[in-house]
Amino acid sequence: MSVQRAIKKNFLAVEQDEGAGARVRRSIGTPNLRNFSPFLMLDHFSIKPGAGFPDHPHRGQETITYLISGAVDHEDFAGNKGTIESGDLQFMTAGRGIVHAEMPRQNADGSANVGLQLWVDLPENLKQCEPRYRDLKASEIPKVDVDDGKATIKVISGQSHGIDSVKDLAYTPVWILDIELRPGAKVTQPLPQTWNAFSYILEGDVYFGEGDARKKVGQYNNVVFEQEGDVVHIEADPEATKSSRLVIVAGTPLDQPVVQYGPFVLTTKDDVYQALMDFQTYKNGFERAEGWESEIGKSMVH
Repeated sequence: MSVQRAIKKNFLAVEQDEGAGARVRRSIGTPNLRNFSPFLMLDHFSIKPGAGFPDHPHRGQETITYLISGAVDHEDFAGNKGTIESGDLQFMTAGRGIVHAEMPRQNADGSANVGLQLWVDLPENLKQCEPRYRDLKASEIPKVDVDDGKATIKVISGQSHGIDSVKDLAYTPVWILDIELRPGAKVTQPLPQTWNAFSYILEGDVYFGEGDARKKVGQYNNVVFEQEGDVVHIEADPEATKSSRLVIVAGTPLDQPVVQYGPFVLTTKDDVYQALMDFQTYKNGFERAEGWESEIGKSMVH
């Protein structure tokens, strides 16, 4: 018998300013949910033309960017550059150090570029690894229809209803499922036992659980699950007039301290001080930062 995961808490992700003119709804990485190992931060971002995330450093984490609409260009100090478009993902391992820029496409109709960015902690023994990127195109992501076609699941990472994701894209094991629930849909999704897991509602309302434990949760809410249990049950209202959409994300907890100062995520204060010193003096992974400016970030320089 499978055991449903209970909801530990749920809360609304409130919109705030971030970067240069961007707007984000941050849920993980706020007082409501400071560190939920291995997850450090979750932003639901909206970047309109003229805004963005110009040149900035990272050390010690991985970032996973999932674009929902629009396009975002990226460029780093090692000469890597590219664009992710609607439905694409980019997995970036900062490792020992990277400096990069993430800038939105200037859409002709002035619309915003919208997506999710998740920061995932790196195991302590990998925090000094070399930086790397892996892109996953929308066309590469397997899908599965369930509940007689009333629900569609994109298996970005992990497993769902007999479908496996294409490849492992992060060093820290993480599952990411993008689920569309049409009116009346019911889905029971297994998750690895003991992994930490949450859900974020992108569109509409979603019911979690069954019977007395059934709970309705609205758009822009983060739902944090208890660690006990091995499945999550979700439903959409049969009377709904449009589909609901959510992501379910799970990851293996890391048994290590988290000491974070902005974009530097290490395990001791001394390591954070060292990261700041290395960045300011262009050493130990930040050598290429000296004198470097991204081309795409120059649009923000006035």
